Amino acid sequence: MTQEEINATNWSQSVAGVCIRDGKVLLARHTYGSGNGKLIIPGGYVKIGELPQEALVREYMEETGVTVKPGRLLGVRFSPKDWYAVFVAEYVEGVARSDGDENSEVIWMDIEEALQEATVPDLTKKMIVCAASGTGLEILPYETKHPNMFLYAKNPESRTE
Repeated sequence: MTQEEINATNWSQSVAGVCIRDGKVLLARHTYGSGNGKLIIPGGYVKIGELPQEALVREYMEETGVTVKPGRLLGVRFSPKDWYAVFVAEYVEGVARSDGDENSEVIWMDIEEALQEATVPDLTKKMIVCAASGTGLEILPYETKHPNMFLYAKNPESRTE
C-alpha cells in the first residue's frame, strides 16, 4: 500500500459483502491480523469521500476479481472506534481468484459447509445466514436534495414475516 493510499483511507469505516451464487458463498482466506488463516466474507476499508456501497464494489474486485452490485444492508457493527457495514453482494460477473496479498485463496463454498467450517468466524456465519434467509434492510427512496444520501430500512412492501 502506498503512502497516498494510506492517507486516502478512512480507517474507522469498513464494509464487507455476502455473495451467494448457486447455493455457494464466496469466501477469502485472510493472510494477516486477527483473521489470518480464516475464511471470511470479502471487504475492506472505505476511502475518504467514498460511499460504503462504492467501497464494497471496489474491495470485491481488488480482492476476488468478482464484480458485485450492493444489495440489502445485512448488519452494522459499531464500536467506540469504528463501524463495519455488511451488505448483500449480488454477483454480476467474474471468476473468483486470490489477490495474492490480503488473501491466499478465494473459494465458492457450499453454504451449509461454510456454516460448519471451523475456520469461518462467527460474524461471517451470522451474515451468511442473514443473506441466505433474505433478511436485512433495503434502500428506500425518499425526497432529498442530496443525490448521495441513501436510506436503508425495512421495506413494508416486501416480505411480511
